[in-house]
Amino acid sequence: MTIAIIAHDGKKAEMVQFLNEHQEILQSKKIDLISTGTTGEKAERAGFQVNSLLSGPLGGDAQIAAAVAENKVDMVIFFRDPLAKHPHEPDIFMLMRLCDVYNVPLATNPATAELLLKAI
Repeated sequence: MTIAIIAHDGKKAEMVQFLNEHQEILQSKKIDLISTGTTGEKAERAGFQVNSLLSGPLGGDAQIAAAVAENKVDMVIFFRDPLAKHPHEPDIFMLMRLCDVYNVPLATNPATAELLLKAI
């Protein structure tokens, strides 16, 4: 199973904390993580093995969207910051749309992400 992890700048620490809290599930289920660049760097510094793509604003969101369309991603955990502006908003909406099109579970906050992980 492959899970894509993405977090806006104001949510990166929350993503790392979430990964730490759910490390046992991630390891026991042998889940592969892919992520946008900076989120992946933060997760790697916390000890997780991550296939990091480009930074979100430089195309990482689009890369993950393409992986969703190619059936290479089983779930997306995207901790969005709804109170900040993002120059790559069209890529974010494309990713969310493709999750809907291809019926890929998408969590945009820790509560939903936890429910999805527990359901695995």
